[in-house]
Amino acid sequence: MIFNTSTNNNDDNLTSISNETKPLPPTPPILDFRHHHNQELFNLIVKYAESYPHIARHYTIGNSTEGYPLMVIEISDNPGQHEPGEPEMKLVGNIHGNEVVGRELLLYLIDFLLKNYERNQAVRSLVNNVRLHILPSLNPDGYAIANMGDCDGVIGRANANQIDLNRNFPDQFASAQMDPLELETQSIINWTKSIPFVLSLSLHGGALVVNYPFDTNLKSINRYTSCPDDETFRYLALLYSKTHPQMPLGNCTDSCASFEYNEHFKDGITNGAAWYPITGGMQDWNYINANCFELTIELGCSKYPLSKNLKQYWDNNLDSIIKLINAVHIGVSGFVIDSNGSPIEGAIISVVGIDKNVTTHKMGDYWRLLTPNKRYTVTASKDGFHSSTYNIELDQIGQYKLNFTLILE
Repeated sequence: MIFNTSTNNNDDNLTSISNETKPLPPTPPILDFRHHHNQELFNLIVKYAESYPHIARHYTIGNSTEGYPLMVIEISDNPGQHEPGEPEMKLVGNIHGNEVVGRELLLYLIDFLLKNYERNQAVRSLVNNVRLHILPSLNPDGYAIANMGDCDGVIGRANANQIDLNRNFPDQFASAQMDPLELETQSIINWTKSIPFVLSLSLHGGALVVNYPFDTNLKSINRYTSCPDDETFRYLALLYSKTHPQMPLGNCTDSCASFEYNEHFKDGITNGAAWYPITGGMQDWNYINANCFELTIELGCSKYPLSKNLKQYWDNNLDSIIKLINAVHIGVSGFVIDSNGSPIEGAIISVVGIDKNVTTHKMGDYWRLLTPNKRYTVTASKDGFHSSTYNIELDQIGQYKLNFTLILE
């Protein structure tokens, strides 16, 4: 029994209560399975942060073309600060305004993590060991004109300037930027460059598949175009897909009338360019220009399903999302310091056989996602220092801590 209900008339045993009792935080929101318009979304984010100030805070990374805030909620045991050695991850929804399932799933994820932090050890461990940044809507302008029940349409897909935000990022194969960077695009770029994100999920609709880089190639043709970390991306994609009850089957169960949804994806995953090439995609930009590996999650064929169907999407995707969040720890991570114990910012972490490097944060910490059950040769280097190399072997869990001390030349 938690509460003692017996009566005791001895005043000496009564606990005195200070007149300076701290005000209680607001009552947490009660979240129902329905679509939430823009102002409701923003109000919910603020209220969640106010209700759980010890593990959450909200902030904006900019504004949309129409002036809506691009509002993020951070969930962490130390909100507002980067903890040395702890990875950071972002989850982004609604880059296409009429693809709304991800927007709602991220709200449910916020609710799930915050309300279960104190009573579920697995949730507490997750929150204590990764700093999460959740942006439910990157395109609130498009969302404002999208229509519930739209299965495969395009109304609300673009932003207020009629620009597809997932075609607006600087592209490795484009000789020049085709369109000026939109406010939303520039906000994501600035955000990604300001925080040492390790892993990112971008939630979409229109198919049921996990899409991984590269999204295009030099000739912009329909052909498998692997990135240097193709093996690790496939591992991560399969981790999500095979945890989902329907995705490995490769077909939608919420199919539209359009013929394109008759596509079959083996194991529920696809290389972007092998599916269809796009220029200016967000996931390629993340991988090439930051230390951040991004996956595009297509949550179902219906882009704007009826509210009554949202709980099924949540039930289907919760375990997959949690598994991907925990996957931020796979690979090798640690610190790079000098002989005085001071952190070395901008040290290069390279892996033999993989033509993609990551760099250390200003606190000297780094994270390098790799596939479990493999051996690697890892080097830390920095101009003016002797490089340092180690051979490591990842086990089935795939988490390896490796610190480097670099000596001045």
